[in-house]
Amino acid sequence: MKKPQCRKPVRAVLALLIAVLLSSVMPSASAAGVGEPITVGVPTDRCPIFYMDARRGEIIGIGADLMRAAAEQSGYAVTFRAIEEDTLKEALDSGAYDLVMPFGSAVASASGQPTIVSDNLFQTPFTLVTKGGRNLPPLNELHVGMLHSQRGVSETVGALYPGIEVVLYETMPECVRALRSGRVDALLQNSYIWSYVLQKPSYKDLVVQPAAMFSMDFRVGAPDTPEGRERIGRLNEGIATLSDPLRQAIILDYTTRQLYRRTFSDYLYENGIVLLLSALLLAAVAIHVIIKVRAIRKKNEEKMRRMIDHDPLTDVLSLNGFRKRAAELLSEHPGIPYMLVCSNFTNFKFVNDRLGMKSGDELLCCFAEKVSKALSDVETVGRIEGDRFAILRRIDEDEQMLRDDIELFDPVRNHFIDHGGDTRIQLCAGVYILTPQDYHQIDVDHMLDFARVAERRVHEVRKDGFEFYNQDEWDRGRRNADIVSHLPVAIQSGEIQVWYQPQMNAETGQIIGTEALCRWKHAKLGWLRPADFISTLEDCGLIFEIDRFVWDKVCQDLHRWNQMGMHRTVSVNLSRSDIQEGRNITWHFQDLLRRYELTADQLHVEITESAYTRDPKLLIDATVKLQSLGIEVEMDDFGSGYSSLHMLKSVPVDRIKLDLNFLTADGDTEKGRIIINRIIQMVHELGMHLIVEGVENGAQAQFLQSCGCVEMQGFHFYKPMTAQDLGLLFEGRAD
Repeated sequence: MKKPQCRKPVRAVLALLIAVLLSSVMPSASAAGVGEPITVGVPTDRCPIFYMDARRGEIIGIGADLMRAAAEQSGYAVTFRAIEEDTLKEALDSGAYDLVMPFGSAVASASGQPTIVSDNLFQTPFTLVTKGGRNLPPLNELHVGMLHSQRGVSETVGALYPGIEVVLYETMPECVRALRSGRVDALLQNSYIWSYVLQKPSYKDLVVQPAAMFSMDFRVGAPDTPEGRERIGRLNEGIATLSDPLRQAIILDYTTRQLYRRTFSDYLYENGIVLLLSALLLAAVAIHVIIKVRAIRKKNEEKMRRMIDHDPLTDVLSLNGFRKRAAELLSEHPGIPYMLVCSNFTNFKFVNDRLGMKSGDELLCCFAEKVSKALSDVETVGRIEGDRFAILRRIDEDEQMLRDDIELFDPVRNHFIDHGGDTRIQLCAGVYILTPQDYHQIDVDHMLDFARVAERRVHEVRKDGFEFYNQDEWDRGRRNADIVSHLPVAIQSGEIQVWYQPQMNAETGQIIGTEALCRWKHAKLGWLRPADFISTLEDCGLIFEIDRFVWDKVCQDLHRWNQMGMHRTVSVNLSRSDIQEGRNITWHFQDLLRRYELTADQLHVEITESAYTRDPKLLIDATVKLQSLGIEVEMDDFGSGYSSLHMLKSVPVDRIKLDLNFLTADGDTEKGRIIINRIIQMVHELGMHLIVEGVENGAQAQFLQSCGCVEMQGFHFYKPMTAQDLGLLFEGRAD
């Protein structure tokens, strides 16, 4: 019996011989990459002629190796680059490549530019592939399929064999489908490429015809320019040094490699029957398991749903269950007037700490039981967290909540007293009356938020009882949230701007300074006044962020005006919380003066009168430190309602900024004029400077001058303006 041949050892020996041959004829590794760099554009879809090696991350192949060998002999260091153009002719017009390959002969570029080609690197035979043993018609009647990327070769075929019809396809799978369906009689391609393509398992029915239809030269092309001719000429010198053994060794090396990488579809093709039987077996087992598991899952889902939608302690609904049931009731009964009650026990922690957690649990169960018994089928109750319950209650009468407070909540308050104890429970509740809109857009969480607002108000003020939600309060809270959350974006995007209001000497008519004012054009809320956001940011501890932005912007403007020869002074505001939160404000202003090359007299710092009254020692400390830098400190809003002679005596400010509230507010105007007159005299006698803000008309200005005050600020002189408009005013070019 004849022994089967062992292909693997033969292939190994062949590979070894090729390697030895290549090592003897190829340039040494030390010479690789040495020489003038040159970029060669090649197609990468023609394995094994040209292809991208995934492991090495570079373009290799028969054409690449031969070109590299010839180039090194010519003094070039080649870099291959995949062409991005649709055709080689278009690539010739691109400046991205010094040379383009492969070409059979010189052709015009896509734009009509003449080209020049190198000597031949090697011959590439083109052969036909047919399906099985199909007989081919005469050549002049043949329908041949080719790749669209080889459109230039198809022109050569048409010239060599008149009558042949060539059909171009984008991909090789499209070519094969056309062959198998009979739309073409054969496929034409480079024989070396067939050695790669036909390694695909599903192409086993394709047969290479033994005789080559024709052979084409394999040349390098370039535009016919002095540079192109010089490159091709040098390259020809290298091509002439390539020996036939080298060419054959490189071709043999690539055509004997198993370059094709199997895909999932290949494995499916080879093992389809086994996989199908395995899949059927697995499907049968899976169906059996699914049927069994489904019954168990259904039972577990019921348990899980019960656990998720119900509170295990009180057996009323959980928050999740309450949401669902409340939404169902509102959807099913849009004609019933409802209220949503959110309640909790004010002193529940005391109950747990003093009476024990068991007593606390009894109290919760007592509340849940009493409420549940009182509710109808169109009402519901849920324990939403801790000791907090939510009740969706229909409104049957005007005093519904008062009756519930007496009949339902009071017995719970007296639970421990009724059982012999001495502890009365405090229970507070917030009530939200549903609006028609709530039935159209059902949002249970939104309604709970409303009720919680009212419940918290009861909790904070009187600890017991109930209160109805106030819509205005919610709107204000939501607006504050929009302000706080949007602050970082507003600072970065330029929504927050610094405007200036000039300060005047009424006698001379000269501008003696300006006050920096913050303006915010909110993306959602529109223009905001400082009163709309300053207190909110102070409450949230964020005022320093906006103050710091204003200070920095003011110093930038002062620096710019200094460079223009305009030495100006600006007053900036300092918030009480900026100092109370322990920030080193003195260092911050010192750094601003240094960075922007300002003198200390160019910055005045305004601190509100109310800030001094609330924390005088801390504010006086900060005032003294700022004055040590040479910065003047002003008491802002003096006379706005917090004034005291003791404070005025103790605070070492440089200037008082008097609020003209005495003349503009309600009350006896004449008495207000007398008070202002005396304040002006008193401030002068204390040795302090004085400026009055809020001057709105000429009569007020004249009165202040008659009292000895000449420094003023207000709409009578100038309204707040942008830095650009203020700069024009300084230059005397304002309208």
